[in-house]
Amino acid sequence: MEPLLPDDRQELEDLATDLVAKANTLAGRLHPVMRASVGDLVRSMNCYYSNLIEGHNTLPIDIDRALNDDLAKEPERRNLQLEARAHIEVQRMIDRGEAPSPVVSADFIIWTHKNFCGRLPEELLVVEHPTTKDSIKLVPGELRKEHVRVGRHIPADPADLPAFLKRFAEAYSSPHLSRLRKIIGVAASHHRLAWIHPFLDGNGRVTRLYSHALLRELDVGSELWAVSRGLARRVADYKAHLQAGDEPRRGDLDGRGNLTMAGLIDFCKFFLTTCVDQVDFMAGLLEPEELLRRMEIWTEEEIRAKRLPKGSWPLLREAVMAGEYARGAAPGLTGYEERQARTVLNSLIEKGYLASSTTRSPVKLGFPTAVVDRWFPRLYQPAA
Repeated sequence: MEPLLPDDRQELEDLATDLVAKANTLAGRLHPVMRASVGDLVRSMNCYYSNLIEGHNTLPIDIDRALNDDLAKEPERRNLQLEARAHIEVQRMIDRGEAPSPVVSADFIIWTHKNFCGRLPEELLVVEHPTTKDSIKLVPGELRKEHVRVGRHIPADPADLPAFLKRFAEAYSSPHLSRLRKIIGVAASHHRLAWIHPFLDGNGRVTRLYSHALLRELDVGSELWAVSRGLARRVADYKAHLQAGDEPRRGDLDGRGNLTMAGLIDFCKFFLTTCVDQVDFMAGLLEPEELLRRMEIWTEEEIRAKRLPKGSWPLLREAVMAGEYARGAAPGLTGYEERQARTVLNSLIEKGYLASSTTRSPVKLGFPTAVVDRWFPRLYQPAA
């Protein structure tokens, strides 16, 4: 699978530099409590787009219901809900620092597969043998024991998988790599992990969770953006770039490894450009003045339609500006007497627009599925 890293290219370093700068700006934009709330929303979004790449169209409302243990009776829809919940739970563990460290390791890769597949229903753990077509039970966290073919690509021999994963970890965690080279290495290792294809099934999702975790480990990624959205919106290009990077070396001017250097460079450029685009997209959505403007227009419409009580807007606005606030602040924010202010506050909590873990806890902004399209337009939009 050599080369594992592209040649030094100014355009790739410029993209990595741009990604670092923009990601840092985005990370500092929100109050930590508000950031955590947005993180829950983005995890669901990331799951939605990762599902789309796999050809599974799980609606945002179904993902939201799955997180609340409200599962469909139809087996197929229910299984997709459980798959979505598994993805979100594993990403939440990664975001909380509960996964093995470092990310660039066989331990992390196997842990991710084991924890994702271990949460799937039995029906989704049955795969077809690539040649005999017999049904095979997928064992969570178990390296592939079968030869497979993915399109035109024939991944590594099962007996060689430990050696490939060892070389993979050595190359991408080398202490000699600069930070920018490590960020470029996120893109390169995304391709090479997909190329190794270590598991019988679930490789695409494991690879995208791996990339999310590695970007976080390098202090570039965060719970506020997800590369899967960009990859899903250009899924044909994503798969074409993956396939192009699988090609053999094209001659003496195409590097010195077994695989094409030009194909790897193009994939890295595509991947890093997609990362920058997604940070830009989320930065625009989360720009405080614009977010507040969209929310205020929506609130005024809901009050006119008598779906929200008057006095709702100051309580929602404060959640954006302060991150969270004590329930006792409601009278001062609304200008109402305590009883009336409490009624408005409780109405927003019941509808999910504000959230509070107990009846005495501070309140923060909530993101029920019903308002996502208005507060965060184009967040769920599969096609460019």
